[in-house]
This record gives sequence, C-alpha cells and structure tokens, in this order.
Amino acid sequence: MDALIYTVMSSAERALKAQQVHANNLANLDTGGFRADLELATSQAVGGYGYDSRHMSQLQANAVSGGEGVMRQTGRDLDVAIVGDGLFAVEWQGGEAYTRSGNFSVDGEGALTVNGRPVLGDGGPIVLPPYTSLSIGVDGTISILPPGQNDMQQVDRLRLVRGEAAALTKNEAGLIVARDGAELAVDDTVTLRSGHLEGSNVSAIGEMVATMNLNRDFEIQMRLYKAADDMAEAGNRLMRD
Repeated sequence: MDALIYTVMSSAERALKAQQVHANNLANLDTGGFRADLELATSQAVGGYGYDSRHMSQLQANAVSGGEGVMRQTGRDLDVAIVGDGLFAVEWQGGEAYTRSGNFSVDGEGALTVNGRPVLGDGGPIVLPPYTSLSIGVDGTISILPPGQNDMQQVDRLRLVRGEAAALTKNEAGLIVARDGAELAVDDTVTLRSGHLEGSNVSAIGEMVATMNLNRDFEIQMRLYKAADDMAEAGNRLMRD
C-alpha cells in the first residue's frame, strides 16, 4: 500500500513536470533556431531508514532534440542557417556556449552579435571594421567591402562546431552546451546557407499528442491514488473491528 502511494505520487509529479517541458516547446514554436527539450526520467532512491524499497522518479529537461528546423529564405546578408548538423559559438560567462540561431546583428561598435551575445570567430568575439557590403560564405568566412574599395576582403571566420545530440544539454540561458562542460571542437565540415534562417525544430502535432498522453497518464495516476486511499481506509476499518 505504502509502496503504491509512492509510485502514484512520483508518476503524477513526473507527468506534471513533463507537461511543463512540452508547454515550453510549444511556446517556442516560432523561435528561430530553437531546439526542442526532451524529457528524461530517472529513478531516485528515497532517503531515510526503512525506505530501501521506495523510489521516486526524477525528471529533468536536460536533453536536446537533434532534428532540423524548416529553413526559409530572407535575403538578408546577416542571416545564415546551418545545413545539417552544427552550431554557432557565442560568448557566455567568460567561455562559450552554442546556438543554431543565425539572425546576426552588428552593434554600434561593429561587434557581431546574436540575441545580444557576441558571436565567436577564429580569434574570439568578431568585430567588423566599417563596410559597405558584407557576405558570409558557406564555410563561415566573413568578407566585407571597405568604403571606397572595389574588392571584398576576408576579415574573420565564424567558429562552427559540431556535437552529438546525446552529449548536449541547455544552460540556464537556454543556450546549448556540452553535458560535460567542455568546449566543442571546431568542425570545418559544417556548412552554411547565407540569406536563410532556420526555424524551430518543434513539431506542434508531436507536442500536442505528447501532452494528451500525459493528461491520460495523470488521470490514471489519480485513479490509482484513490484506489490506494480506499485500500488504506479498508485496512483501518479491519484494524478497528
């Protein structure tokens, strides 16, 4: 009886937290470059004497979907999308983190940023000199046309990395990082498509189906909880009699 209550309570809590994961995915359906979170549940022992046979589930949204989002053409020079696997590197708390979002901007000091964070190149954060035209090549090279000149000049190259989806997670800012905290190695095989942006890889239908299944699971857990309560009450009546 006691073990059943632990099982029901743990399962219901897991369903509620999983709902939060899927709700966050749906909220980012239109967020460019967003990678859907995956729910992972693990077993956690209950502390204290006499609880060796009791276990609780622990759910964390610490896995990242490796699927690709839909690519759309924008024609903007500072918009780039990664073809296949790969990630852009951005500066984060003295180190680096990663993103699939390629809607770059240039601030007043010439720094290349994405969502307000400095974009990293071969030599660190990319700072562009004055230019009248800009292009980003398929390999991440950034070329500009300086004022008063006729030839494009290469000024830097985007730091493009690759990592296995199973080895990646998200930090508190929603940026992608390696699960072990190490920096990902540069991969020269990562290719880009200029003038395009990648959308979210969230499947609205998939998230809705998962949400409905979780609703059914929660209803079942509540019925089991009522059954456990009824059995406990029946046991109390037998003791009183």
